[in-house]
Amino acid sequence: MELPVAVRQALGDSVSGVSLRDVSQAVEEQLLRMVLLRDDQGSLQAICRHTDLLDINALNKKLGRDLRMMTRRDQAQARQRAGLTEMPPLPSLTGWPTVVDDRVDALSSVTLSLGADNPCIVMPCEDFQSLIESADRHSFSVASGSIQVNLDHPEEDKAQLHSAIRKFTSLRIQQRLEDTLELPPLPETAQRIIHLRVNPNAVMGDLVDVVESDPSLAAQVVSWASSSFYAAAGQVRSVHDAVSRVLGFDLVMNLAMGLSLGRALKTPQDHPEGYVDYWQQAIWQAQSCGILSSMMPRGERPIFGLSYLAGLLHNFGYLVLAQVFPPHFKLVCRTLEVNPHMDSSVIEHYLLGVSREQIAAQLMQNWGMPDEVNLSIRYQKNPGYDGPYAVYAKLLWLGRQLLIERGVALGAGQEVPSELYESLGLDRAKVEDQFDQLVENKDVVMAMAGMMSPS
Repeated sequence: MELPVAVRQALGDSVSGVSLRDVSQAVEEQLLRMVLLRDDQGSLQAICRHTDLLDINALNKKLGRDLRMMTRRDQAQARQRAGLTEMPPLPSLTGWPTVVDDRVDALSSVTLSLGADNPCIVMPCEDFQSLIESADRHSFSVASGSIQVNLDHPEEDKAQLHSAIRKFTSLRIQQRLEDTLELPPLPETAQRIIHLRVNPNAVMGDLVDVVESDPSLAAQVVSWASSSFYAAAGQVRSVHDAVSRVLGFDLVMNLAMGLSLGRALKTPQDHPEGYVDYWQQAIWQAQSCGILSSMMPRGERPIFGLSYLAGLLHNFGYLVLAQVFPPHFKLVCRTLEVNPHMDSSVIEHYLLGVSREQIAAQLMQNWGMPDEVNLSIRYQKNPGYDGPYAVYAKLLWLGRQLLIERGVALGAGQEVPSELYESLGLDRAKVEDQFDQLVENKDVVMAMAGMMSPS
């Protein structure tokens, strides 16, 4: 492969010492990345090892700045100016000031990516150092392997929550955090829906009564049923009409539960750029869990309604984080942006000592939500979990990976082992075909997400 002109120019005399290697042969520990940042003082590029967590807070403290990830539009313009589809960590491509993490200088050789479909550039570190000699050196990254995420010890969750509280005592928010952990109470509508779910004698009229007792929710349900998405024949005139003729008992129960819980906490104004919003994530995962559960062999399938509800509430901890750790939620967002290759649980453990999944599961348990939902939320990032109701957690994990693989911005993804499909009794080819169709019809998901947002 011929190197792009811009890359050859950026390498200068060092171009003769580089070799090209297939991406699959790249040594992960030697792979570098360049993160494009900006604040009111201007643009800056940071270079670190690809596998490390870039601590944006530490970098800002060292530089006395308020840097955050450059917008996707500005990043695209920078790549376009360089004539590249991916920006390798070569400072002269932009000419902006550069900071390099100390760990880079300790490498014997470095690998620079030119994009997923292109070979990597491999060169001795001493040659690379000649290209970054004018860059400032700082320590602003953390080896991801040093961050131990609690994936399978829920008995430690409470202790870690209180540890996280103590961690911020110096910021004088301990009492606020302790108070917040007891709040909010489970909304009355959600309480009544939970009681309906565990009542084997519940009928449609009971659900209609619950929905009609909440005027805002009632209007929302009628709005859902009246939308072009459902193409209902004739006008939808009441909640009873919406449930009985258009939406059905289970769907209304799950959507009403998701909406009433979502309204218990405000959707944060800040969010990590590059990720789809809260309600889109909720609907994507709800749809994916529904698809996967219905494709499992009869007799092994989890309850469809609970699978759907687990998907709908899988990211509820995101809302809780924004309320429980308000001074630090912004930092979580900024750190997620500059570390798109890392799962949110790793970043949250590093910054807070606890993940959104742990916090949400604790709150759901306090609220008396079904164990199927609590445990699926708690273990959704651990495909190896094999305890009670593991199938719900596995469906959440699998659905997430399949969506990320197809370009839905839910965070960092992982390769799905064939053994997972086998353990669930799923045909991999058929599942992937169904998810191709789901993502092709993304307008349906967007419409559903729009309907979930309270008017």
